[in-house]
Amino acid sequence: DKPLLRAYSIASANYEEYLEFLSIKVDDGPLTSRLQHIQVGDKIIVGRKPTGTLLIDYTLPGKRLYLLGTGTGLAPFMSVIRDPETYEKFEKVILVHGVRQVDELAYHDLVLDHLPKHEFLGELIQKQLLYYPTVTREDFRNMGRITELMESNKLTDDLGLPPLNAAEDRVMLCGSPGMLVDLKHMLEAKGFKEGNTSTPGDFVVERAFAEK
Repeated sequence: DKPLLRAYSIASANYEEYLEFLSIKVDDGPLTSRLQHIQVGDKIIVGRKPTGTLLIDYTLPGKRLYLLGTGTGLAPFMSVIRDPETYEKFEKVILVHGVRQVDELAYHDLVLDHLPKHEFLGELIQKQLLYYPTVTREDFRNMGRITELMESNKLTDDLGLPPLNAAEDRVMLCGSPGMLVDLKHMLEAKGFKEGNTSTPGDFVVERAFAEK
């Protein structure tokens, strides 16, 4: 039988001795329908070489790094915020996670309660990481789509930050195709230039893991 292959973002830090993935459970999904039932000791095949554009090396130097993700598009950013180099390169790191319902805010408690106490990164995270979870279909402290919150400057106002500008801000995008298109257009209208694996830019987009 041919192996069933799918692309998943690695959520674990690059120095960990294990790989961590974030996935939704799809009952009739070709892979997730099986993956959700695996047991300790079961074997899975993992590619040798990870690929993708969501690396800080593909962004130009800047003051602030915005990590904008919807749904499971949060996954690669969980790796980014646990990388010490992220805090060396940027003064502030803003993690924004958009979902429909509160119970979809994966890693919410980890980011708020556990990472600030991290043995090695805790102090950096306390000083430099800002976390902005937002929900669209339930009451929550932050409500609205990421695209609307960014376009209206509500998100930056809530965090006490200046409006997005290409001179100081860098952005990474991962999530639903609609969100990626809308935010890409918004950023380009503000003068941001897209980067890729060969040429760093003001923002990068991960298309391989976009939610279907």
